[in-house]
Amino acid sequence: MYQYTDFDEQFVRARVQEFRGQVERRISGALTEDEFKPLRLMNGLYLQLHAYMLRVAVPYGTLNGAQMRQLAYIADRWDKGYGHFTTRQNIQFNWPKLADVPDMLDALADVSMHAIQTSGNCIRNVTADHFAGAAADEIEDPRPTAELIRQWSTDHPEFAYLPRKFKVAVTGAPNDRAVTKAHDIGLRMIRRDGVPGYEVIVGGGLGRTPMIGKVLNDFLPREDLLPYLEAILAVYNQHGRRDNKYKARIKILIHEEGVETMRSRVDAEFARIKAEFDGVPQHVVERIRAGFLPPVWKEADIAPVRDPGLRSFIDTNTHTHKQADYTIVTISLKGIGETPGDATSDQMRVMADLAERFSHDELRVSHEQNVILPHVHKADLPAVYDALRAAGLATANIGLVSDIIACPGMDYCALATARSIPIAQEISEAFSDLDRQRDVGPLKIKISGCINACGHHHVAHIGILGLEKKGVESYQITLGGDGTENAAIGERLGPGFAADEIVPAVERLIAAYLDLRLTPQETFLEAYVRVGPAPFKAAAYDEVQANAA
Repeated sequence: MYQYTDFDEQFVRARVQEFRGQVERRISGALTEDEFKPLRLMNGLYLQLHAYMLRVAVPYGTLNGAQMRQLAYIADRWDKGYGHFTTRQNIQFNWPKLADVPDMLDALADVSMHAIQTSGNCIRNVTADHFAGAAADEIEDPRPTAELIRQWSTDHPEFAYLPRKFKVAVTGAPNDRAVTKAHDIGLRMIRRDGVPGYEVIVGGGLGRTPMIGKVLNDFLPREDLLPYLEAILAVYNQHGRRDNKYKARIKILIHEEGVETMRSRVDAEFARIKAEFDGVPQHVVERIRAGFLPPVWKEADIAPVRDPGLRSFIDTNTHTHKQADYTIVTISLKGIGETPGDATSDQMRVMADLAERFSHDELRVSHEQNVILPHVHKADLPAVYDALRAAGLATANIGLVSDIIACPGMDYCALATARSIPIAQEISEAFSDLDRQRDVGPLKIKISGCINACGHHHVAHIGILGLEKKGVESYQITLGGDGTENAAIGERLGPGFAADEIVPAVERLIAAYLDLRLTPQETFLEAYVRVGPAPFKAAAYDEVQANAA
Protein backbone atom coordinates (compact mmCIF):
# COMPACT_ATOMS: atom_id res chain seq x y z
CA MET A 1 0.00 0.00 0.00
CA TYR A 2 1.03 3.62 -0.44
CA GLN A 3 3.45 4.98 2.18
CA TYR A 4 3.43 8.65 3.17
CA THR A 5 6.35 10.82 2.10
CA ASP A 6 7.77 13.60 4.28
CA PHE A 7 5.58 16.00 2.30
CA ASP A 8 2.46 13.96 3.04
CA GLU A 9 3.30 13.89 6.73
CA GLN A 10 3.94 17.63 6.91
CA PHE A 11 0.80 18.43 4.92
CA VAL A 12 -1.48 16.37 7.15
CA ARG A 13 0.10 17.62 10.38
CA ALA A 14 -0.24 21.22 9.23
CA ARG A 15 -3.95 20.67 8.49
CA VAL A 16 -4.46 19.18 11.96
CA GLN A 17 -2.74 22.09 13.62
CA GLU A 18 -4.76 24.58 11.58
CA PHE A 19 -8.00 22.84 12.53
CA ARG A 20 -6.98 22.70 16.18
CA GLY A 21 -6.89 26.49 16.18
CA GLN A 22 -10.27 26.67 14.46
CA VAL A 23 -11.83 24.33 17.05
CA GLU A 24 -10.42 26.43 19.87
CA ARG A 25 -11.94 29.54 18.31
CA ARG A 26 -15.32 27.82 17.93
CA ILE A 27 -15.32 26.67 21.57
CA SER A 28 -14.36 30.14 22.77
CA GLY A 29 -17.15 31.70 20.71
CA ALA A 30 -14.79 33.59 18.41
CA LEU A 31 -16.33 31.62 15.53
CA THR A 32 -20.08 31.15 15.13
CA GLU A 33 -21.44 27.78 14.01
CA ASP A 34 -22.16 29.25 10.56
CA GLU A 35 -18.55 30.43 10.31
CA PHE A 36 -17.21 27.13 11.65
CA LYS A 37 -19.31 24.84 9.45
CA PRO A 38 -17.28 25.10 6.20
CA LEU A 39 -14.05 24.70 8.18
CA ARG A 40 -15.17 21.53 9.96
CA LEU A 41 -16.58 20.03 6.79
CA MET A 42 -13.19 20.46 5.11
CA ASN A 43 -11.89 18.17 7.84
CA GLY A 44 -14.62 15.54 7.73
CA LEU A 45 -16.54 16.71 10.79
CA TYR A 46 -20.34 16.70 10.59
CA LEU A 47 -22.94 17.83 13.12
CA GLN A 48 -25.44 14.99 13.17
CA LEU A 49 -28.73 14.40 14.94
CA HIS A 50 -27.29 13.86 18.42
CA ALA A 51 -23.59 14.67 18.24
CA TYR A 52 -20.67 15.42 15.97
CA MET A 53 -19.56 12.69 13.57
CA LEU A 54 -16.02 12.34 12.22
CA ARG A 55 -15.68 10.65 8.84
CA VAL A 56 -12.20 9.21 8.33
CA ALA A 57 -10.85 8.64 4.83
CA VAL A 58 -9.79 5.12 3.89
CA PRO A 59 -8.45 5.74 0.37
CA TYR A 60 -9.74 3.06 -2.02
CA GLY A 61 -10.64 1.04 1.08
CA THR A 62 -7.08 -0.11 1.85
CA LEU A 63 -5.79 -0.43 5.43
CA ASN A 64 -2.97 -2.22 7.21
CA GLY A 65 -3.05 -3.79 10.64
CA ALA A 66 -1.52 -0.81 12.44
CA GLN A 67 -4.13 1.51 10.96
CA MET A 68 -7.03 -0.75 11.89
CA ARG A 69 -5.62 -1.06 15.40
CA GLN A 70 -5.38 2.72 15.66
CA LEU A 71 -9.03 3.03 14.63
CA ALA A 72 -9.85 0.69 17.52
CA TYR A 73 -7.83 2.89 19.87
CA ILE A 74 -9.68 6.01 18.68
CA ALA A 75 -13.03 4.24 19.15
CA ASP A 76 -12.14 3.44 22.75
CA ARG A 77 -10.37 6.68 23.64
CA TRP A 78 -12.75 9.25 22.14
CA ASP A 79 -15.91 7.46 21.06
CA LYS A 80 -18.14 4.65 22.37
CA GLY A 81 -15.99 1.66 21.49
CA TYR A 82 -17.08 1.08 17.92
CA GLY A 83 -16.92 2.51 14.41
CA HIS A 84 -19.21 2.40 11.40
CA PHE A 85 -17.82 1.35 7.99
CA THR A 86 -19.60 3.12 5.15
CA THR A 87 -20.56 2.66 1.51
CA ARG A 88 -17.74 5.08 0.61
CA GLN A 89 -15.17 2.63 2.07
CA ASN A 90 -14.60 5.05 4.97
CA ILE A 91 -15.17 4.74 8.71
CA GLN A 92 -17.29 7.06 10.83
CA PHE A 93 -17.12 7.79 14.54
CA ASN A 94 -20.53 8.90 15.72
CA TRP A 95 -19.94 10.34 19.20
CA PRO A 96 -16.77 12.49 19.39
CA LYS A 97 -16.64 15.64 21.48
CA LEU A 98 -15.62 18.71 19.54
CA ALA A 99 -12.68 19.47 21.82
CA ASP A 100 -11.28 15.96 21.20
CA VAL A 101 -11.42 16.00 17.40
CA PRO A 102 -7.96 17.57 16.85
CA ASP A 103 -6.44 14.85 19.06
CA MET A 104 -8.29 12.22 17.03
CA LEU A 105 -6.88 13.71 13.83
CA ASP A 106 -3.37 13.70 15.32
CA ALA A 107 -3.82 10.03 16.24
CA LEU A 108 -4.87 9.32 12.65
CA ALA A 109 -1.81 11.16 11.35
CA ASP A 110 0.37 8.88 13.49
CA VAL A 111 -0.61 6.02 11.15
CA SER A 112 -0.76 7.99 7.88
CA MET A 113 -4.50 8.64 7.92
CA HIS A 114 -6.70 11.74 7.84
CA ALA A 115 -10.25 13.01 7.31
CA ILE A 116 -9.53 15.51 4.53
CA GLN A 117 -12.11 15.76 1.71
CA THR A 118 -14.53 13.30 3.26
CA SER A 119 -17.06 16.12 3.08
CA GLY A 120 -17.71 19.33 1.20
CA ASN A 121 -18.14 20.23 -2.47
CA CYS A 122 -14.86 18.69 -3.53
CA ILE A 123 -13.51 15.44 -4.93
CA ARG A 124 -14.31 12.94 -2.19
CA ASN A 125 -12.46 9.79 -1.14
CA VAL A 126 -11.64 7.82 -4.32
CA THR A 127 -13.11 4.33 -4.10
CA ALA A 128 -12.09 1.12 -5.86
CA ASP A 129 -12.83 -2.57 -6.20
CA HIS A 130 -12.43 -4.04 -2.71
CA PHE A 131 -10.76 -7.12 -4.23
CA ALA A 132 -8.13 -4.95 -5.94
CA GLY A 133 -4.75 -6.60 -6.36
CA ALA A 134 -6.16 -10.03 -5.50
CA ALA A 135 -9.10 -10.98 -7.74
CA ALA A 136 -8.55 -13.61 -10.41
CA ASP A 137 -10.59 -11.67 -12.98
CA GLU A 138 -8.54 -8.50 -12.58
CA ILE A 139 -6.93 -6.93 -15.65
CA GLU A 140 -4.85 -4.59 -13.52
CA ASP A 141 -4.78 -3.39 -9.90
CA PRO A 142 -6.84 -0.16 -9.88
CA ARG A 143 -5.30 1.20 -6.68
CA PRO A 144 -2.27 2.93 -8.27
CA THR A 145 -4.74 4.83 -10.47
CA ALA A 146 -6.87 5.66 -7.43
CA GLU A 147 -3.80 6.85 -5.51
CA LEU A 148 -2.69 9.03 -8.43
CA ILE A 149 -6.14 10.64 -8.49
CA ARG A 150 -6.06 11.07 -4.71
CA GLN A 151 -2.74 12.91 -4.84
CA TRP A 152 -3.84 15.05 -7.79
CA SER A 153 -7.19 15.98 -6.26
CA THR A 154 -6.17 16.59 -2.63
CA ASP A 155 -6.37 20.31 -1.89
CA HIS A 156 -6.58 21.04 -5.64
CA PRO A 157 -7.18 24.82 -5.66
CA GLU A 158 -9.54 24.79 -8.65
CA PHE A 159 -11.75 21.99 -7.40
CA ALA A 160 -12.15 22.80 -3.70
CA TYR A 161 -15.50 24.60 -4.24
CA LEU A 162 -17.32 22.66 -6.94
CA PRO A 163 -21.08 23.07 -7.50
CA ARG A 164 -21.56 19.89 -5.41
CA LYS A 165 -19.65 16.93 -4.04
CA PHE A 166 -17.87 14.78 -6.61
CA LYS A 167 -17.27 11.05 -6.41
CA VAL A 168 -14.82 8.91 -8.41
CA ALA A 169 -14.59 5.10 -8.52
CA VAL A 170 -12.09 2.85 -10.27
CA THR A 171 -12.28 -0.83 -11.19
CA GLY A 172 -9.62 -3.01 -12.78
CA ALA A 173 -11.83 -5.99 -13.57
CA PRO A 174 -14.63 -6.66 -16.08
CA ASN A 175 -16.85 -7.68 -13.16
CA ASP A 176 -17.64 -4.31 -11.60
CA ARG A 177 -17.44 -4.45 -7.82
CA ALA A 178 -17.02 -0.67 -7.43
CA VAL A 179 -20.44 0.48 -8.75
CA THR A 180 -18.61 2.70 -11.25
CA LYS A 181 -21.77 3.53 -13.22
CA ALA A 182 -23.33 5.22 -10.18
CA HIS A 183 -20.48 7.72 -9.73
CA ASP A 184 -19.80 11.20 -11.07
CA ILE A 185 -16.81 9.62 -12.81
CA GLY A 186 -16.35 5.88 -13.12
CA LEU A 187 -13.15 4.50 -14.58
CA ARG A 188 -12.95 0.97 -15.98
CA MET A 189 -9.39 -0.18 -16.66
CA ILE A 190 -9.27 -1.87 -20.06
CA ARG A 191 -6.76 -2.92 -22.71
CA ARG A 192 -7.08 -2.30 -26.42
CA ASP A 193 -4.64 -4.18 -28.63
CA GLY A 194 -2.52 -4.73 -25.55
CA VAL A 195 -2.41 -1.01 -24.68
CA PRO A 196 -3.68 -0.09 -21.19
CA GLY A 197 -6.29 2.62 -20.86
CA TYR A 198 -9.63 3.55 -19.38
CA GLU A 199 -13.29 3.58 -20.30
CA VAL A 200 -14.52 6.85 -18.79
CA ILE A 201 -18.11 6.90 -17.51
CA VAL A 202 -19.59 10.21 -16.42
CA GLY A 203 -22.82 11.37 -14.83
CA GLY A 204 -23.88 8.47 -12.67
CA GLY A 205 -25.37 9.00 -9.25
CA LEU A 206 -28.17 8.03 -6.91
CA GLY A 207 -30.03 10.35 -4.53
CA ARG A 208 -33.30 12.04 -5.47
CA THR A 209 -32.49 11.78 -9.20
CA PRO A 210 -30.86 8.39 -9.78
CA MET A 211 -29.02 7.99 -13.08
CA ILE A 212 -26.72 5.47 -14.70
CA GLY A 213 -23.51 7.03 -16.00
CA LYS A 214 -22.83 7.42 -19.72
CA VAL A 215 -19.63 6.56 -21.56
CA LEU A 216 -17.83 9.80 -22.35
CA ASN A 217 -14.69 8.16 -23.74
CA ASP A 218 -14.52 4.50 -24.68
CA PHE A 219 -10.72 4.40 -24.58
CA LEU A 220 -8.53 6.95 -22.85
CA PRO A 221 -4.79 6.20 -22.95
CA ARG A 222 -3.26 5.91 -19.51
CA GLU A 223 -0.95 8.90 -19.94
CA ASP A 224 -3.93 11.17 -20.66
CA LEU A 225 -5.80 10.39 -17.45
CA LEU A 226 -5.08 13.47 -15.34
CA PRO A 227 -5.50 16.12 -18.08
CA TYR A 228 -8.74 14.42 -19.16
CA LEU A 229 -10.09 14.33 -15.61
CA GLU A 230 -9.08 17.95 -15.19
CA ALA A 231 -10.99 18.79 -18.36
CA ILE A 232 -14.14 17.09 -17.05
CA LEU A 233 -13.90 18.89 -13.71
CA ALA A 234 -13.19 22.23 -15.39
CA VAL A 235 -16.26 21.91 -17.61
CA TYR A 236 -18.40 20.91 -14.65
CA ASN A 237 -17.02 23.76 -12.55
CA GLN A 238 -17.83 26.26 -15.30
CA HIS A 239 -21.25 24.94 -16.37
CA GLY A 240 -22.64 23.04 -13.37
CA ARG A 241 -25.62 24.70 -11.73
CA ARG A 242 -25.09 26.64 -8.51
CA ASP A 243 -28.60 28.07 -8.18
CA ASN A 244 -30.15 24.83 -6.89
CA LYS A 245 -28.16 22.26 -4.92
CA TYR A 246 -30.56 19.51 -5.96
CA LYS A 247 -29.66 20.13 -9.60
CA ALA A 248 -25.98 20.84 -9.12
CA ARG A 249 -24.49 17.38 -9.72
CA ILE A 250 -22.74 16.64 -13.00
CA LYS A 251 -25.44 14.06 -13.83
CA ILE A 252 -27.97 16.90 -14.11
CA LEU A 253 -25.64 18.92 -16.34
CA ILE A 254 -25.32 15.98 -18.72
CA HIS A 255 -29.04 15.19 -18.55
CA GLU A 256 -30.00 18.80 -19.38
CA GLU A 257 -27.39 19.49 -22.06
CA GLY A 258 -26.69 16.03 -23.45
CA VAL A 259 -23.65 13.80 -23.47
CA GLU A 260 -22.55 15.03 -26.91
CA THR A 261 -22.39 18.63 -25.72
CA MET A 262 -20.45 17.49 -22.66
CA ARG A 263 -18.05 15.48 -24.82
CA SER A 264 -17.45 18.41 -27.14
CA ARG A 265 -16.70 20.76 -24.25
CA VAL A 266 -14.44 18.24 -22.52
CA ASP A 267 -12.53 17.49 -25.72
CA ALA A 268 -11.90 21.18 -26.28
CA GLU A 269 -10.77 21.72 -22.70
CA PHE A 270 -8.66 18.55 -22.83
CA ALA A 271 -6.83 19.76 -25.94
CA ARG A 272 -5.97 23.01 -24.17
CA ILE A 273 -4.84 21.35 -20.95
CA LYS A 274 -2.88 18.58 -22.65
CA ALA A 275 -0.87 21.10 -24.66
CA GLU A 276 0.40 22.52 -21.36
CA PHE A 277 0.64 19.23 -19.45
CA ASP A 278 4.17 17.94 -18.90
CA GLY A 279 3.03 14.56 -17.68
CA VAL A 280 3.28 12.97 -14.26
CA PRO A 281 6.97 12.85 -13.23
CA GLN A 282 8.31 9.35 -13.69
CA HIS A 283 9.62 9.14 -10.12
CA VAL A 284 6.08 9.82 -8.86
CA VAL A 285 4.64 7.08 -11.07
CA GLU A 286 7.31 4.62 -9.97
CA ARG A 287 6.86 5.45 -6.29
CA ILE A 288 3.11 4.93 -6.49
CA ARG A 289 3.43 1.65 -8.36
CA ALA A 290 6.06 0.43 -5.91
CA GLY A 291 3.52 0.78 -3.13
CA PHE A 292 1.24 -1.79 -4.73
CA LEU A 293 3.60 -4.59 -5.68
CA PRO A 294 2.18 -8.03 -4.90
CA PRO A 295 3.43 -9.64 -1.69
CA VAL A 296 5.84 -12.57 -1.63
CA TRP A 297 3.52 -15.54 -1.78
CA LYS A 298 4.15 -18.41 0.59
CA GLU A 299 3.88 -22.14 0.01
CA ALA A 300 2.16 -24.52 2.41
CA ASP A 301 0.30 -27.79 2.39
CA ILE A 302 -3.48 -27.47 2.26
CA ALA A 303 -5.46 -29.95 4.35
CA PRO A 304 -8.96 -31.12 3.36
CA VAL A 305 -11.80 -29.15 4.94
CA ARG A 306 -13.81 -31.34 7.29
CA ASP A 307 -15.51 -28.79 9.56
CA PRO A 308 -19.02 -28.12 8.14
CA GLY A 309 -19.03 -24.61 9.61
CA LEU A 310 -15.77 -23.78 7.86
CA ARG A 311 -17.06 -25.33 4.63
CA SER A 312 -20.17 -23.13 4.79
CA PHE A 313 -17.97 -20.08 5.47
CA ILE A 314 -15.74 -20.91 2.50
CA ASP A 315 -18.74 -21.34 0.21
CA THR A 316 -20.16 -17.89 0.97
CA ASN A 317 -17.36 -15.68 2.32
CA THR A 318 -14.43 -16.44 0.03
CA HIS A 319 -13.65 -15.43 -3.54
CA THR A 320 -11.25 -16.74 -6.16
CA HIS A 321 -7.74 -15.31 -5.84
CA LYS A 322 -5.30 -14.81 -8.71
CA GLN A 323 -2.95 -17.18 -6.86
CA ALA A 324 -4.32 -20.72 -6.89
CA ASP A 325 -3.29 -21.52 -3.29
CA TYR A 326 -4.76 -18.28 -1.93
CA THR A 327 -8.28 -17.02 -1.40
CA ILE A 328 -9.99 -13.69 -0.65
CA VAL A 329 -11.89 -13.72 2.65
CA THR A 330 -14.77 -11.33 3.29
CA ILE A 331 -15.52 -10.69 6.96
CA SER A 332 -19.22 -10.04 7.41
CA LEU A 333 -20.13 -7.03 9.54
CA LYS A 334 -23.76 -8.17 9.24
CA GLY A 335 -24.26 -10.62 12.08
CA ILE A 336 -27.90 -11.57 12.52
CA GLY A 337 -29.73 -8.72 14.23
CA GLU A 338 -26.66 -6.48 14.29
CA THR A 339 -26.13 -2.99 12.85
CA PRO A 340 -24.77 -3.28 9.28
CA GLY A 341 -21.24 -1.91 9.02
CA ASP A 342 -20.56 -1.55 12.74
CA ALA A 343 -17.46 -3.11 14.30
CA THR A 344 -16.40 -2.93 17.93
CA SER A 345 -12.88 -1.94 18.90
CA ASP A 346 -12.19 -5.54 19.95
CA GLN A 347 -13.35 -6.78 16.55
CA MET A 348 -11.13 -4.21 14.83
CA ARG A 349 -8.15 -5.52 16.78
CA VAL A 350 -8.97 -9.09 15.77
CA MET A 351 -9.11 -8.03 12.12
CA ALA A 352 -5.81 -6.17 12.50
CA ASP A 353 -4.17 -9.25 14.02
CA LEU A 354 -5.50 -11.51 11.26
CA ALA A 355 -4.26 -9.13 8.56
CA GLU A 356 -0.76 -9.14 10.03
CA ARG A 357 -0.65 -12.90 10.59
CA PHE A 358 -2.50 -14.24 7.58
CA SER A 359 -3.10 -11.57 4.90
CA HIS A 360 0.29 -9.96 4.25
CA ASP A 361 -0.76 -7.04 6.48
CA GLU A 362 -3.59 -5.92 4.18
CA LEU A 363 -7.27 -5.20 4.80
CA ARG A 364 -9.93 -3.70 2.57
CA VAL A 365 -13.20 -1.98 3.37
CA SER A 366 -15.94 -2.75 0.86
CA HIS A 367 -18.70 -0.40 -0.28
CA GLU A 368 -21.02 -3.15 0.98
CA GLN A 369 -19.89 -2.36 4.55
CA ASN A 370 -17.78 -5.45 5.11
CA VAL A 371 -14.04 -5.92 5.62
CA ILE A 372 -11.81 -8.08 3.43
CA LEU A 373 -8.64 -10.06 4.06
CA PRO A 374 -7.42 -10.03 0.45
CA HIS A 375 -4.53 -12.53 0.60
CA VAL A 376 -5.21 -15.60 2.76
CA HIS A 377 -3.42 -18.86 2.03
CA LYS A 378 -5.90 -21.71 1.97
CA ALA A 379 -3.82 -23.56 4.57
CA ASP A 380 -4.59 -20.74 7.02
CA LEU A 381 -8.36 -20.75 6.57
CA PRO A 382 -9.09 -22.91 9.65
CA ALA A 383 -7.11 -20.56 11.92
CA VAL A 384 -8.73 -17.47 10.37
CA TYR A 385 -12.19 -18.96 10.72
CA ASP A 386 -11.65 -19.95 14.35
CA ALA A 387 -10.46 -16.44 15.24
CA LEU A 388 -13.38 -14.82 13.44
CA ARG A 389 -15.88 -17.15 15.09
CA ALA A 390 -14.51 -16.32 18.53
CA ALA A 391 -14.93 -12.60 17.76
CA GLY A 392 -18.49 -12.96 16.42
CA LEU A 393 -17.32 -12.23 12.88
CA ALA A 394 -17.80 -15.57 11.14
CA THR A 395 -21.38 -15.15 9.87
CA ALA A 396 -21.48 -17.02 6.55
CA ASN A 397 -23.87 -14.70 4.72
CA ILE A 398 -21.94 -12.71 2.13
CA GLY A 399 -24.22 -11.90 -0.81
CA LEU A 400 -27.25 -13.42 0.92
CA VAL A 401 -30.46 -11.94 2.36
CA SER A 402 -28.95 -10.76 5.64
CA ASP A 403 -25.88 -9.14 4.04
CA ILE A 404 -27.79 -5.86 3.97
CA ILE A 405 -26.43 -2.40 3.19
CA ALA A 406 -28.02 0.23 5.41
CA CYS A 407 -27.26 3.87 6.05
CA PRO A 408 -27.33 5.10 9.70
CA GLY A 409 -30.81 6.53 9.11
CA MET A 410 -32.75 8.46 11.73
CA ASP A 411 -30.83 6.84 14.58
CA TYR A 412 -27.93 9.16 13.77
CA CYS A 413 -28.35 11.29 10.65
CA ALA A 414 -29.84 14.78 10.73
CA LEU A 415 -31.02 14.41 7.13
CA ALA A 416 -32.82 11.09 7.58
CA THR A 417 -36.60 10.90 7.50
CA ALA A 418 -36.93 7.28 8.65
CA ARG A 419 -35.01 4.56 10.43
CA SER A 420 -32.82 2.17 8.47
CA ILE A 421 -30.96 0.16 11.08
CA PRO A 422 -34.00 -1.41 12.82
CA ILE A 423 -35.46 -2.48 9.47
CA ALA A 424 -32.18 -4.14 8.47
CA GLN A 425 -32.01 -5.88 11.83
CA GLU A 426 -35.59 -7.15 11.57
CA ILE A 427 -35.05 -8.51 8.05
CA SER A 428 -31.87 -10.35 9.10
CA GLU A 429 -33.70 -11.79 12.13
CA ALA A 430 -36.59 -12.92 9.90
CA PHE A 431 -34.04 -14.85 7.83
CA SER A 432 -31.77 -15.89 10.69
CA ASP A 433 -31.65 -19.48 9.45
CA LEU A 434 -28.57 -19.54 7.18
CA ASP A 435 -29.84 -22.68 5.42
CA ARG A 436 -32.93 -20.70 4.43
CA GLN A 437 -30.74 -17.85 3.20
CA ARG A 438 -28.68 -20.24 1.07
CA ASP A 439 -31.88 -21.65 -0.41
CA VAL A 440 -32.93 -18.12 -1.42
CA GLY A 441 -29.49 -17.56 -2.94
CA PRO A 442 -27.80 -14.31 -4.04
CA LEU A 443 -29.94 -11.32 -3.08
CA LYS A 444 -28.93 -7.70 -2.54
CA ILE A 445 -31.13 -5.78 -0.09
CA LYS A 446 -30.17 -2.14 0.48
CA ILE A 447 -31.88 0.39 2.73
CA SER A 448 -31.75 4.20 2.79
CA GLY A 449 -33.31 6.37 5.48
CA CYS A 450 -33.91 9.32 3.15
CA ILE A 451 -33.93 10.32 -0.49
CA ASN A 452 -30.17 11.00 -0.49
CA ALA A 453 -29.75 7.23 -0.95
CA CYS A 454 -26.59 6.65 1.09
CA GLY A 455 -27.75 3.03 1.38
CA HIS A 456 -27.63 2.59 -2.42
CA HIS A 457 -31.22 1.32 -2.48
CA HIS A 458 -31.65 2.31 -6.15
CA VAL A 459 -29.19 -0.40 -7.27
CA ALA A 460 -30.51 -3.13 -4.98
CA HIS A 461 -32.38 -6.23 -6.09
CA ILE A 462 -34.79 -5.21 -3.32
CA GLY A 463 -34.35 -1.57 -2.39
CA ILE A 464 -36.04 0.08 0.57
CA LEU A 465 -36.40 3.85 0.92
CA GLY A 466 -37.61 5.25 4.22
CA LEU A 467 -39.59 8.50 4.04
CA GLU A 468 -41.77 10.59 6.33
CA LYS A 469 -45.43 10.71 5.37
CA LYS A 470 -47.76 12.83 7.49
CA GLY A 471 -45.48 12.42 10.48
CA VAL A 472 -45.21 8.63 10.12
CA GLU A 473 -42.41 6.52 8.65
CA SER A 474 -43.27 5.05 5.26
CA TYR A 475 -41.09 2.64 3.29
CA GLN A 476 -41.08 2.42 -0.49
CA ILE A 477 -39.80 -0.69 -2.27
CA THR A 478 -37.90 -0.77 -5.55
CA LEU A 479 -37.11 -3.97 -7.42
CA GLY A 480 -34.63 -4.94 -10.12
CA GLY A 481 -31.75 -2.61 -9.36
CA ASP A 482 -28.22 -3.73 -10.17
CA GLY A 483 -24.88 -2.26 -9.07
CA THR A 484 -22.64 -4.37 -11.31
CA GLU A 485 -21.33 -3.84 -14.84
CA ASN A 486 -24.98 -4.33 -15.90
CA ALA A 487 -26.05 -1.41 -13.71
CA ALA A 488 -29.75 -0.61 -13.54
CA ILE A 489 -32.00 1.58 -11.40
CA GLY A 490 -34.71 -0.34 -9.56
CA GLU A 491 -38.38 0.25 -10.37
CA ARG A 492 -40.72 1.51 -7.68
CA LEU A 493 -43.20 -1.21 -6.78
CA GLY A 494 -46.04 0.98 -5.55
CA PRO A 495 -47.25 2.80 -2.43
CA GLY A 496 -45.15 2.73 0.71
CA PHE A 497 -45.51 0.38 3.66
CA ALA A 498 -45.75 1.30 7.31
CA ALA A 499 -42.82 0.41 9.57
CA ASP A 500 -44.61 -2.70 10.88
CA GLU A 501 -45.56 -3.79 7.34
CA ILE A 502 -42.26 -3.51 5.49
CA VAL A 503 -40.53 -6.67 6.76
CA PRO A 504 -43.58 -8.92 6.08
CA ALA A 505 -43.76 -7.37 2.59
CA VAL A 506 -40.12 -8.31 1.97
CA GLU A 507 -40.85 -11.84 3.17
CA ARG A 508 -43.77 -12.09 0.73
CA LEU A 509 -41.59 -10.86 -2.14
CA ILE A 510 -38.99 -13.51 -1.41
CA ALA A 511 -41.66 -16.19 -1.09
CA ALA A 512 -43.05 -15.13 -4.46
CA TYR A 513 -39.58 -15.43 -5.99
CA LEU A 514 -39.17 -18.96 -4.63
CA ASP A 515 -42.47 -19.92 -6.26
CA LEU A 516 -41.61 -18.20 -9.54
CA ARG A 517 -38.02 -19.31 -10.15
CA LEU A 518 -37.54 -21.94 -12.82
CA THR A 519 -34.61 -23.63 -11.07
CA PRO A 520 -32.78 -23.18 -7.75
CA GLN A 521 -29.99 -21.58 -9.79
CA GLU A 522 -32.18 -18.75 -11.12
CA THR A 523 -31.46 -15.72 -8.95
CA PHE A 524 -33.99 -13.21 -7.66
CA LEU A 525 -32.75 -10.60 -10.13
CA GLU A 526 -32.91 -13.03 -13.06
CA ALA A 527 -36.44 -14.06 -12.13
CA TYR A 528 -37.53 -10.42 -11.80
CA VAL A 529 -36.10 -9.53 -15.21
CA ARG A 530 -37.82 -12.55 -16.74
CA VAL A 531 -41.33 -12.11 -15.32
CA GLY A 532 -41.48 -8.38 -14.56
CA PRO A 533 -43.01 -6.62 -11.55
CA ALA A 534 -46.64 -7.81 -11.75
CA PRO A 535 -46.42 -11.05 -9.72
CA PHE A 536 -44.16 -9.41 -7.16
CA LYS A 537 -46.51 -6.47 -6.79
CA ALA A 538 -49.44 -8.81 -6.28
CA ALA A 539 -47.53 -10.71 -3.61
CA ALA A 540 -46.43 -7.56 -1.80
CA TYR A 541 -49.82 -5.82 -1.70
CA ASP A 542 -52.50 -8.49 -1.70
CA GLU A 543 -52.26 -9.21 2.01
CA VAL A 544 -52.09 -5.50 2.88
CA GLN A 545 -55.22 -4.87 0.83
CA ALA A 546 -56.95 -7.86 2.39
CA ASN A 547 -56.17 -6.61 5.89
CA ALA A 548 -57.44 -3.13 4.99
CA ALA A 549 -60.70 -4.63 3.73
